[in-house]
Amino acid sequence: MQRYENLSQELNDRIIQEKANKTQIDFSFDENKALRRNLSTNDGATVWRTAFIRDIDKILYCPFYNRYADKTQVLSLYKNDDITHRSLHVQLVSRIARTIGKTLNLNLDLIEAISLGHDIGHTPFGHTGEKILSSIYHEKTGRFFNHNIHSVRVLDQIFPLNLTLQTLNGIASHNGELELSEYRPIELNDFDEFDNQLESCYLDEKNVLKLTPCTLEGCVVRISDIIAYLGKDRHDAENSDIAKQTNFEDYGLGKLNAEIINNLIVNLLENSYGKPYIKMDDKHFIALKQSKNDNYEFIYKNQSVKKIDDVIEIIMRALYEQLFDDLVSKKKTSPVFTHHIDYLNKPHYKKRRKFNYENSEPNQIIVDYLASMTDDYMIELYHYLFPNSAIKTPYKGYFDK
Repeated sequence: MQRYENLSQELNDRIIQEKANKTQIDFSFDENKALRRNLSTNDGATVWRTAFIRDIDKILYCPFYNRYADKTQVLSLYKNDDITHRSLHVQLVSRIARTIGKTLNLNLDLIEAISLGHDIGHTPFGHTGEKILSSIYHEKTGRFFNHNIHSVRVLDQIFPLNLTLQTLNGIASHNGELELSEYRPIELNDFDEFDNQLESCYLDEKNVLKLTPCTLEGCVVRISDIIAYLGKDRHDAENSDIAKQTNFEDYGLGKLNAEIINNLIVNLLENSYGKPYIKMDDKHFIALKQSKNDNYEFIYKNQSVKKIDDVIEIIMRALYEQLFDDLVSKKKTSPVFTHHIDYLNKPHYKKRRKFNYENSEPNQIIVDYLASMTDDYMIELYHYLFPNSAIKTPYKGYFDK
């Protein structure tokens, strides 16, 4: 039996009254305090295009934003238009986070900017691709790859978009793999402090878990990331015949995506309204953790999902080595030049970038290129560079059983 929780009558009436009287407590981030690296007059806020609306526009028109459309969310190599890709995931995060943020009287434009940009640095093939790329990168350089941090690199360095510190911090600290019962922002004073945090994550992958949003808006996006995928991944698993609704326990949150989203949002509002933090009660937090564990058991560790991991690793390692050799030998006809370096050196971006991209450390360039790829592009590039390879990519088509 489906069960949808509702706000308590007391909180419901309080919100209505405070909105009508305009007496809601305001914990939203003050846009007048937004910081950018470059105080360009072109990026100044106006009455109709405020600081975070500018950030949203910059993210939406970033060339890599298009690539969300063919990047795995959870299930790779499915020819199925009903399977979620990252393009839909970031929209779901944005919608859930803005629903929460509007009720809590937060800055919806900052929430949207963080949401839309939070996965733009993600690899193809989801977390499998991320783990493989980080492993190779660490073998070569002793440094680690993390999509949170790379999303900042994409929006701050590869494309020098001059986003606000508050948006970039929310993106870097969005970690949707680490659930907490309470999220409290920690003040971030300047870009020097932020850059030191990012560098520490390259040196020790565990430091990503220590990153904390500096705004309540960032905290909302962080928990919304989990809410957005928890039930939706189950929906995708059912559409692909990996798992059925009956595989999952209720735990008090419900089994359906709509139930999970509704019940977690309601509980967060009950425990966070009028407070300087985002919180859920113990019952819902435990249910969230148990539900997430079920997803790992029945979806992420499923053999039909895991069986492609070895193929992806073979493909990614082969591409890494070939493209690296092409780069250091300056083979200008290689796709690492024609499809990547030349693309990023278009005049509009090159003139705004404060460093010569082609002079970057070679492994970093290869990581940038591989992380930017969509699933289909990486596979096609592999077969283009290795036409005689015996490796077959096990796509599951519409009519395959």
